[in-house]
Amino acid sequence: MTISKTETLPVRSGDDVVRVRQRVRALAIEIGLGLVDQTKIVTAASELARNTLDYGKGGDVRAEIVQAGLRKGLRLTFEDQGPGIADIDQAMTDRFTTGGGMGLGLGGAKRLSSEFHIESTPGTGTRVTIARWK
Repeated sequence: MTISKTETLPVRSGDDVVRVRQRVRALAIEIGLGLVDQTKIVTAASELARNTLDYGKGGDVRAEIVQAGLRKGLRLTFEDQGPGIADIDQAMTDRFTTGGGMGLGLGGAKRLSSEFHIESTPGTGTRVTIARWK
């Protein structure tokens, strides 16, 4: 797999969540994703950026345009140094929430992505990587 472009965006405020959405849409268009796939990756990115801000107390997202053979994709890695997730399986369950949300963020982001990987260590932080392929 080759990476043709990498950008890092901060997630420290609600305005940053909006900027992440806008940049992810622009990158999705750049690699030629159709409208449905654009909407899926932007929605997943919005959920994960919001989680990074609300639960991780802020962090960063690395956006990469990747290519594997003839396929182009957009890979996003959200990382924070927040409290981490004690039980990832429980956190992935729809309707589970430790905050006031609907509890659809992580599971929803997984369903909207071609690839999904999560790592978390309580007291250290969380890293979620998603990708959408053309």
